[in-house]
Amino acid sequence: MDQEISDIESQTIYKTTLQEEAPHISHKAKKCHVILKFDDVTYKIKTKKGKLLDKKTMEEEKVILKGVTGIVEPGEILAMLGPSGSGKTTLLTALGGRLGGKLHGTITYNGQPLSNVIKRNSGFVTQDDVLYPHLTVTETLVFTALLRLPNSVTKEEKIVHAKAVIDQLGLTKCKDSIVGGTYIRGVSGGERKRVSIGQEMLINPSLLFLDEPTSGLDSTTAQKIVSTLWEVANEGKTIVMTIHQPSSRLYYMFHKVLLLSEGNSLYYGKGSEAIHYFSNIGYAPALAMNPADFLLDLANGVYTNELKEDHVIDKQQLVLAYKSNIEAYLKAGIHEISDSGSSSEGEFKDRGFGKWPTSWSQQFFVLLRRYLKEKKHESFSSLKIVQIILTALLAGLLWYKSVLSHLQDQIGLLFFICGFWSFIPLYQAIFTFPQEVKMLEKERSSGMYRLSSYFMSRIVAELPMDLVLPTIFILIIYWLAGLKANFLSFLCTLFTLLLHVLVSQGLGLAIGAIVLDQKSATTFASVLMLCFSLVAGFYVQHMPKFIHWMKYISNTHYTYQLLIGSQYYTGETYPCSKGQCLVEEYPSIKEMGFPNLHEKVVAAIVLVIMLIGYRLVAYFSLMRVGVTKKLT
Repeated sequence: MDQEISDIESQTIYKTTLQEEAPHISHKAKKCHVILKFDDVTYKIKTKKGKLLDKKTMEEEKVILKGVTGIVEPGEILAMLGPSGSGKTTLLTALGGRLGGKLHGTITYNGQPLSNVIKRNSGFVTQDDVLYPHLTVTETLVFTALLRLPNSVTKEEKIVHAKAVIDQLGLTKCKDSIVGGTYIRGVSGGERKRVSIGQEMLINPSLLFLDEPTSGLDSTTAQKIVSTLWEVANEGKTIVMTIHQPSSRLYYMFHKVLLLSEGNSLYYGKGSEAIHYFSNIGYAPALAMNPADFLLDLANGVYTNELKEDHVIDKQQLVLAYKSNIEAYLKAGIHEISDSGSSSEGEFKDRGFGKWPTSWSQQFFVLLRRYLKEKKHESFSSLKIVQIILTALLAGLLWYKSVLSHLQDQIGLLFFICGFWSFIPLYQAIFTFPQEVKMLEKERSSGMYRLSSYFMSRIVAELPMDLVLPTIFILIIYWLAGLKANFLSFLCTLFTLLLHVLVSQGLGLAIGAIVLDQKSATTFASVLMLCFSLVAGFYVQHMPKFIHWMKYISNTHYTYQLLIGSQYYTGETYPCSKGQCLVEEYPSIKEMGFPNLHEKVVAAIVLVIMLIGYRLVAYFSLMRVGVTKKLT
């Protein structure tokens, strides 16, 4: 990837200015504009009321949004202000088409309800920066460009466009630095936020939603980000953002302001006219006061008059004043503004924003390369390789040159191999989806790729080390421990172990995909694997009938059975007190049942079914991630 980027950059001579270069993608199609209208939007959720152990717990509906109305036209920035819990993020999520539940009212885009085409031509920047910490800024944006830009744009053009966005956002100095995260040092918070914005700007979106893009940033960095957004709006984009407490410099950059309090609208209109409006209804601010601070005070029910005296006010009066002075005119204005000058859905399709921007194979290979780059420090960790080699050496020395007369020791070694390779791959796989759920939700919500291409890329990316490490392990321990010196027996043992590893990995993926919480998944997996180990046939030979069935769903049981079958054959004897005894008559083997050829085939088939079945469970469990439920 690095070489490709440098090769393309060396072939490209930037003779034009940044402004000429940044809209590179839009040269292939005319600009598309979106008029966003929302009328009487109401949102309700159900909450439980009562004590934790009280059987009489009641459900009650809580109204989050109470009939919010507004319109945003191309070239405008709408800033939604309000205290925490006022409904800003909920409204933004609803307008972005990412909110499920009881949402009432009308939201239209160029006079039409939300469609997949509009959604794929929209950008949504979440408050938390969801980025891969080990990728550089350039890698992050290039991979995003390769996935989100349509096939009508060549690979080279996508990389050039990603470079132009880096320059446009002022990220040139840190383009080769890793993004970083909570525990990994990388770029600064402001740079990380600009990378998040850059990911959305890559598609040249007609609609851009941002959830508190200046949160946690200093005033200078916040100013740079809003200035960039203001320039983007001037290109004909429609921008909607939430913001908590902007400075006066930022406030006057917003074309429109929506003030919310407990789900109610208190003001909607030009930011420069807000002070005049509230002064006219009897709430004149103190002199030289930041307009945003004044509006937030009102939304919190606090009013500071011209004498700088604080008063508690009834917010319901502000709601009634809004309904009588603004709402009626606003609704009339919404119906008067025509959508005829805006772009149709067909024009968006002409830009290449159809059902999927790229083919399945393109998505698969880009996702595979991205994942390998992000996880190379874990997957190919020297520490992990050393751990496996040392464990194999230690076990090999403990069971060094074991002989058939010590049959119980050999059986114990076979079960140790089963148990060890039950837990290792499972606990590596179990964190895959819980760690990535936020990224998957973000990228699937924007229609970046198919779930199947994502899922297969994860499966394939893990295969090399999942197959190499057990092979190294068995190569060491098999010959040190003196297991059957027969090449066919060795191959059967290796094949069985690799199949067992893939089944355990699949089980880990399934548990992680179902639970999607690391702590809960770990707890559940620990109990489940303990049960599978106990019923496998090594610890307990005489199980009660009511729990005997559990061994038939235990992958450890089938693996143990196959390992026994790969080391010993029917009629084989071992030295005992009677002279020579049959291996199949050894108590622990006899109770489990010495596997014949038919039983070996059945065990292998069951493991293959588990290998596929667990992955199907994981896949279907992931289908709920990043999908907005149908609104009612």
